[in-house]
Amino acid sequence: LDNLTAIIDVNRLGQTRQTMHGWDLDSYADRARAFGWHAIEIDGHDVDEIDGAFAQASHMEGRPTVVVARTKKGKGASEVEDLEGKHGKPLEDPERAIAELGGVRSIQIEVARPEGDAAPQKIDPGHNVPWPRWGADDKVATRRAYGDALAAIGAERADVVALDGEVSNSTFSELFRKAHPERYFEMFIAEQQMVAAAVGLQVRDYRPFASTFAAFFTRAYDFVRMAAISRARICLAGSHAGVAIGEDGPSQMALEDLAMFRAVHSSVVLYPSDPNQAAALVRLMADYPGIAYMRTSRGATPTIYGPDDRFEIGGASVLRSSDEDQVTLIGAGVTLHEALKAADELSTQGVAARVIDLYSVKPVDEETVRQAAADTGAIVTVEDHWPEGGLGDAVLAALAEVEGVRVRKLAVTEMPGSGKPEELIHAYGIDADAIVAAAQDLVRTPAGA
Repeated sequence: LDNLTAIIDVNRLGQTRQTMHGWDLDSYADRARAFGWHAIEIDGHDVDEIDGAFAQASHMEGRPTVVVARTKKGKGASEVEDLEGKHGKPLEDPERAIAELGGVRSIQIEVARPEGDAAPQKIDPGHNVPWPRWGADDKVATRRAYGDALAAIGAERADVVALDGEVSNSTFSELFRKAHPERYFEMFIAEQQMVAAAVGLQVRDYRPFASTFAAFFTRAYDFVRMAAISRARICLAGSHAGVAIGEDGPSQMALEDLAMFRAVHSSVVLYPSDPNQAAALVRLMADYPGIAYMRTSRGATPTIYGPDDRFEIGGASVLRSSDEDQVTLIGAGVTLHEALKAADELSTQGVAARVIDLYSVKPVDEETVRQAAADTGAIVTVEDHWPEGGLGDAVLAALAEVEGVRVRKLAVTEMPGSGKPEELIHAYGIDADAIVAAAQDLVRTPAGA
């Protein structure tokens, strides 16, 4: 940490008034010293003091340095210098300000550069971890599959690092920690700092995977948004999504995360439904040149894909299909398994249902969705999420220019309580019974009605 030097620009003013501590440099320096920093207080407009502080910092051993600099906002331009009410406003006389600052100049400053290339530091690769594979009889939570795949890809790639927000035994990133302890960073309950650290790591050419409960990413959303502005390459995994987490209750239930991450510029949003799919998508995330988010589920679900099945960002899987299909059921994660149950029940009633696993919520597989709309004319979407901005809206966006298709969107519409997972998905209308009822209603309703 003695390689780290921070600078606090103490210019007294906020946007609307003086800050709490004004120019009281000690209030900043004493806090830093309490946390083990070496603090240096200077006049931030004195070049010799600045140079001396940096020289002192460069020789500090064993701890980081913070330079607490007293400055004046707008220094050198009399129209705005150290004045309230000037923040973010254009100058009335810019030519005068330019003249006061020394006129139009072209200044280039060359500084010493680090020797060598910018390649990341080589870290102990840890233990060899084989790629996970699950059989047809296995029931595995996708959060567990995420952890297994993360540990395995860490064995394949020395640039992969993992961060977690003190829930690694729930997100299963602890499997990476056990296999590659030198590349695991425990951020504790500081989700904003976790995302910020991930952004910093990717600047140094590491490939960070950061995980926590999906609901807790709401705390770090501004950092995710700024990561997108910075064109950062980070992988995020949110576990314990939706009412299907059960007894933990609504404070832990992510019901807005799909909408939240769909709104991030250039993001991908992935929602696996079984362990082999989750593992395959982890590998795709590691190569994505932007922000990749995976939503994982708490409970164990049946394995429906083989370990060698292939998936792609922007893809979807058609699990049931025939020329006689009358309705299409679209789900992902927990609700995909409910859609499969619903299709079986509808079959006993003489209703043929197509089932689509929309594991890539963004970008969505428009071709598959539109083909299903053309073939069946009726679609039921079902998601363990609020109705706004999630899987259902992704499907509707894909159908924006398609006429004549009837869509029923099933989602959680009431503030949930606590209960067993199967009780909750039934109570909030996203289980097989609700899907069957919606499909029957669509099939009975004539086109154009």
